[in-house]
Amino acid sequence: MRVTESDLRLTDGRTLHVYDIGGDGLAVFWHHGTPNTGAPPAPLFAAAGKLSVRWVSYDRPGYGGSSPLPGRDVASAAADVRAVADALGIDRFAALGHSGGGPHALACGALLPDRVLGVVTAAGLAPYDAEGLDWFAGMVPSSAASLRAAVEGRAAKEAYEAGAGYDPEMFTDADHEALAGTWSWFDEVVGPALEAGPDGLITDDLAYVSPWGFDPVRITAPLLLLHGGEDRIAPAAHSRWLADRCPTAELRVRPADGHISVLDAGAEALEWLAARAG
Repeated sequence: MRVTESDLRLTDGRTLHVYDIGGDGLAVFWHHGTPNTGAPPAPLFAAAGKLSVRWVSYDRPGYGGSSPLPGRDVASAAADVRAVADALGIDRFAALGHSGGGPHALACGALLPDRVLGVVTAAGLAPYDAEGLDWFAGMVPSSAASLRAAVEGRAAKEAYEAGAGYDPEMFTDADHEALAGTWSWFDEVVGPALEAGPDGLITDDLAYVSPWGFDPVRITAPLLLLHGGEDRIAPAAHSRWLADRCPTAELRVRPADGHISVLDAGAEALEWLAARAG
């Protein structure tokens, strides 16, 4: 698959850096994790090709070639996706988000019901104000500390990131195996996401622990919640909480998977999405 990149100028003066595979198949918006750029997931290109999936994606504000949007909430993704879809002449589409992209995919499902045909989240988070959910339970200490700093506000989060380092314990053995193999692709999207500094990461984390600006219960399109049972970054309890409340949700927990290795089920998720969106 050949990815075409372009810059889209929005009515508010911002720029979104857009990625598009092109074609006439089902358009699937890829919502990237934190911190990544928005390049669509190359390890899933073969599966997408068999299903005639058209990958579309963009760098979230503050990442890569996209302008920052100070104070953005998770809901703002829906307006950006609408603008990209309109510019590309795409009427209806599906959404697939991994990790921090999960909430943004949910935003599209909840706020663009007339356009979204189906939603998949992999290793995603539940809202920070999720009633009855111990939000930090099961997170590796470094991930919990990072998000607790965000709860304290931008200054605290900036101070935390100034001294933060990579913690290999956030990933399971299965994750490390995936990162050394098929999903070494993340090397291509993590480094570039941080080249201009941590603004995108910081703004993402602030959005996750603030009001999202929508209720996932409003999603009427088919919704698949895919999660690794051993996830140390976004524990599976988050998807279980969403599954218990979203009327169209189907939950698939892969007991031996972590935050990255769960993407080995990405081809199956695309098949699920194509069957329901079709």
